Amino acid sequence: MTLQNCYDAFGGDYADVSARLRSDRLIQKFILKYLDDQSFHLLCTAMAEKDYEEAFRAAHTIKGLCQNLSFTPLLDSSSRLSDALRHGWTPEAEQLMEQVRKDHLTVTAAIRAFREECEEG
Repeated sequence: MTLQNCYDAFGGDYADVSARLRSDRLIQKFILKYLDDQSFHLLCTAMAEKDYEEAFRAAHTIKGLCQNLSFTPLLDSSSRLSDALRHGWTPEAEQLMEQVRKDHLTVTAAIRAFREECEEG
C-alpha cells in the first residue's frame, strides 16, 4: 500500500498533504504518529462525561491535526463538532460525535493497514 492508497482509503487529500509536507517520509512519520495521539480518546471521555468544554478542546485539536494532514472527511466532521461545541452543549453534538467516531475509525484502519504493509515489506 502506498501513501496515496492509504489516503484514498479514507478519502484524504494526498496531493494537498504532499504539497504541504513535500516528503513522503514526513507524511508517513506524521500519519503514524496520529495513531498514538490521545485527542480522540479525550473527546470520547469528555463527551461521555458531558464535559463539553473539554470536548470542544479535543475536537478542535483533532480538527487542527486533520487540517495539517489533509484527513478531509475527519477534518469536516471534527470541524462541525468543534463549531457545535464552541459555546457548550448543542442538540446536534451527539449525532456529530458519531460521524467523528466513524471517520476516525476509517482513518485509523487505513493507517494501520498501511503500517502493517510497511512492516511486512
